[in-house]
Amino acid sequence: MAASMPYHEPGITDILVLSSFFLVLNVINSVLDKWLYCGLVGQVLIGIAWGTPGGKWLSSDLEHAIVQLGYLGLIMIVFEGGLSTSIGTMKANLLLSVCVALTGIAAPMALSFFLSPLVGASPIQCFAAGAALCSTSLGTTFTVLSTSGLVSTRLGSILSTAAMMDDVVGLVMVQIVASLGGGNIDISPATVIRPILVSLAFAVVLPLACRWILKPSIAKIEDLQRRHADGRVVKAMKTQQSVFIVQTALLLALVVGASYAGASVLLAAYLAGVIGAWWDERSMQVKAITQSQPGFPTAGTQGVRIPSAGESVGRDNRSESSSKTSQVDAAQPLAPSSNMYHNYYAPAIERVLKPFFFASIGFSIPISMMFTGPVVWRGVIYTILMLAGKAICGLWLVRFSSSFKDMANILCSPVLSGVRASKNRLREKRLIHDSNKTNSLATNSRAQGSAVRDHQGPLATVSATKTTEKSPAKPLSLYPAGILSFAMIARGEIGFLISSVAESNGIFKNSSSLTSSDEASEIFLIITWAIVLCTIIGPFCVGLLVRRVKRLEAESAKAQPGKDRRDVLGVWGVS
Repeated sequence: MAASMPYHEPGITDILVLSSFFLVLNVINSVLDKWLYCGLVGQVLIGIAWGTPGGKWLSSDLEHAIVQLGYLGLIMIVFEGGLSTSIGTMKANLLLSVCVALTGIAAPMALSFFLSPLVGASPIQCFAAGAALCSTSLGTTFTVLSTSGLVSTRLGSILSTAAMMDDVVGLVMVQIVASLGGGNIDISPATVIRPILVSLAFAVVLPLACRWILKPSIAKIEDLQRRHADGRVVKAMKTQQSVFIVQTALLLALVVGASYAGASVLLAAYLAGVIGAWWDERSMQVKAITQSQPGFPTAGTQGVRIPSAGESVGRDNRSESSSKTSQVDAAQPLAPSSNMYHNYYAPAIERVLKPFFFASIGFSIPISMMFTGPVVWRGVIYTILMLAGKAICGLWLVRFSSSFKDMANILCSPVLSGVRASKNRLREKRLIHDSNKTNSLATNSRAQGSAVRDHQGPLATVSATKTTEKSPAKPLSLYPAGILSFAMIARGEIGFLISSVAESNGIFKNSSSLTSSDEASEIFLIITWAIVLCTIIGPFCVGLLVRRVKRLEAESAKAQPGKDRRDVLGVWGVS
């Protein structure tokens, strides 16, 4: 074995191919993101054109290197998604996210059994196909949310949490499909139970560790800051470099631990980002509390010692500030994690690693084998089924402007109109009878006469009062449901991984229909059609919907300047 790799100057052809690959990836991403918020679709197509499925301009070794760097970009995309998560919003919508995730898993699995009459697939082959199409692409999901600006909204929280749950299920499916060698069922309980339990352990243990370990540790660090505000150690802990070291070490530790434990490394990256988001929210709370106290120095104050418990912080609130200082952190010692990410990670990820990831998806598409008649029309039919399987997730966000009682009244109004009229007359008589007992005969006679003339009586006044006090109904908006549906459609990297594992294990192969062992099976090509079209259609439709929403909001702002306007996304568009 050689002691070192000999250095050779790259040829001009290699330089032109690499430079054009970089430039086109970033140019097409910028153009599509500006107009449709789906630049990743263009990057997938560039991967097809430059890679093995298309022009074969990139060498095999270079493609493998791009795949590895691209997966590193995927980890950082998911980490950024965790950093952008609102902890309170995620807790409030956890149950709804679970319902969306379960729907997005169960529906594609069930619809995949239509492959049996479509291509004569066996139950095991239908299961493997459903496993490949039940997961949602995390990289695509978080990229769409970040590009469209929905990552910090309630809709973004539901979508990201549901997609993460789908990823955990996808990890289990990979191991199950890997154990189905040659179509024989050989699944041990550990294959299914281990990744689920390890993933649940990560999701449960980490929040508890933040509450019982990390939070007390931070309190001790901040106590050190209060006592030695001018010390070099304290000043060093306030810098973004310290946050970079802490967050990177945490990310690496969780990713490595999850990999060895059998959990998803993407789940670990997401939880590492969530911890950073929790840190930032806590920093904002501490900053708000300290700034609201008169005479209380903020975290950014330099050269001023932060008072400890018992010291004076103001002329008029000596005792109050002293008690608050003993209970509330005086200042946040570290800089926000989000600022650290954008300063240190974002440039390389946005320009190199993220384009590499989506281009590597294009490397996996066998485009030259997919355009045969039976494969195309069957692939389109299966794609429609898979589009419907994820699109129904959006039904969980549909909110009607009227209550069920109002809808029933509208539907049954012809039948109930006579009953309501008789009830109104009885209520009028009762009101008039009660007023006769307390008022004079003359007053009652005038009231009764007025009631007869108006055919409404005192009930009309009460009803009018209630009507004026009732708040207007919320408008029916299908934009949140549509965005959620199409964002869940993209399959991407996890779908290709599961289908490739099934193909390599011979699950999709049928000896009677193949002439060469190098040929791809028909079922695999049909599944690839569904994955490719779903990965392209989903982000593209989300981009169109987001563009439409932004245009409606801009028109509303011009039509009603300076007034409170109802958000187009309603309750789903707030943090």
